[in-house]
Amino acid sequence: MSNIGLIIEERSRDIGDFLVGRLIPFRKKRMIGPFIFIDHMGPTILGPQKYMDVDQHPHIGLATLTFMLQGEIIHEDGIGTYQRITPGSVNWMVAGKGVSHTERTPKELRDGQEFTAHGYQIWVALPRELEEMEPEFHHIPADRLPNWVDGSATFKLVAGEGYGKKSPVPVHSPLFMVEIRNKEVYKLNTRDNLKGELGICVVEGSILACGQTIEKGNILVSKVEDSCSVELAPNSHILLFGGDTFPEERHIYWNFVATSKARIEKAKAAWKDKTFPMMENDNTYVPLPGF
Repeated sequence: MSNIGLIIEERSRDIGDFLVGRLIPFRKKRMIGPFIFIDHMGPTILGPQKYMDVDQHPHIGLATLTFMLQGEIIHEDGIGTYQRITPGSVNWMVAGKGVSHTERTPKELRDGQEFTAHGYQIWVALPRELEEMEPEFHHIPADRLPNWVDGSATFKLVAGEGYGKKSPVPVHSPLFMVEIRNKEVYKLNTRDNLKGELGICVVEGSILACGQTIEKGNILVSKVEDSCSVELAPNSHILLFGGDTFPEERHIYWNFVATSKARIEKAKAAWKDKTFPMMENDNTYVPLPGF
């Protein structure tokens, strides 16, 4: 998905062992492990006068992870993929040296009825040695993702490794993404179960960290490996993100991520001149911002 029109709310605060911000990137924290962009889609009501229609746009140097909670999307891309994504499943597109794609509401849902669309569009930066790899696409159904229960909490390992389990999503660096829903108060133990930087996204409900209540819509980023305890309020829903950081800085412009500013400029020129790898069955085109 394109981040055209994205506004990063420059709100962040320090509550002790955690930084708190409105998704990423935010002012005090540009990445969480290899995760460089997290966009919360909705929840929004779609229907006869409003559908999701993201025209053809490009990516380099990253993998996109689409995770829907409600609603459905049709993904098409320049390597010939046509895939419907349903709630709880994962679309994992590796852009590598360059790929273009579209995301649209399925025709079957354009029937005059209203429905809710809600999910997360996530970008994971690729290791420097894989930035120019061939593009790939993988769809992992919800029933293939590891699920388990601990007390009043249910867990789903969306991607990577954690809690002694491994997701079938073919990631390219050590990372994790975990979904947790709880019915009663639940004390979260991440220290013994996850490795690397940790981000906690509050989807619904709230959590208590370092003596402060953090409401939905925020992400907490742990500053230390042994951070203060986190307690989930009843009926909360959170996502855990993170993993090992990269030794090199990442540059981001529009939909492009790279270790080199020159590589970003090359991609910008290719998209502007329409020499970028394009889709054969779609002639839509999202212009480069500013042109």
